[in-house]
Amino acid sequence: QVQLVESGGGLVQAGGSLRLSCAASGRTFSNYIMGWFRQAPGKEREFAAAISWSYGITLYADSVKGRFTISRDNAKNTVYLQMNSLKPEDTAVYYCATKRRGSAYNEQMSYEYWGQGTQVTVSS
Repeated sequence: QVQLVESGGGLVQAGGSLRLSCAASGRTFSNYIMGWFRQAPGKEREFAAAISWSYGITLYADSVKGRFTISRDNAKNTVYLQMNSLKPEDTAVYYCATKRRGSAYNEQMSYEYWGQGTQVTVSS
């Protein structure tokens, strides 16, 4: 049973930083992709960033490129999302998700397993 547990959310002022963590368990993830998605109030969930467990290949949404960095620690089975220069529009529930390699990194519907989400609130 795959489990994904996010942590690290909170309240931060605009311009500040947060680091989200996603601890994964339940299988070997060497052929998997880990993604971060977010859902703002009243909006649809959207892709933020993704990384391949084996090769470290990354993809970012244009809205976070240059401000967010996704990374992984294979030994700890944990993926991180370092968020810098945060803006009020980054306020959302952030979810990590994982899927087998083979489809586009940002294809939300293809992700098989999801965490429960962690709230990030950026005040102006």
